[in-house]
Amino acid sequence: MSVDAATVRRIAHLARIAVSEDEVPHLQGELNAMLAFVEQLSEVNVEGVEPMTSVTPMQMKKRQDVVNDGDIADDIVANAPATEGHFFLVPKVVE
Repeated sequence: MSVDAATVRRIAHLARIAVSEDEVPHLQGELNAMLAFVEQLSEVNVEGVEPMTSVTPMQMKKRQDVVNDGDIADDIVANAPATEGHFFLVPKVVE
């Protein structure tokens, strides 16, 4: 895949980047080099290779999935001008 000058201008426009006509050939070469590298990566045989999330094998730390209020309801509403039973009271705006 190759990027032409018109595509470089379109990418710059979509990215809202100001690109002068002098910069277009340089950016075209840079984008073509990136795409060539991606094409080179697609040629690598990865059959049988497990996906990894880290370079060292490790398990994610997990916590129990339980619903709670964090035990800090009093702290949360402490600075509110008006509260009632751990809820914020706000003025009525719709009649």
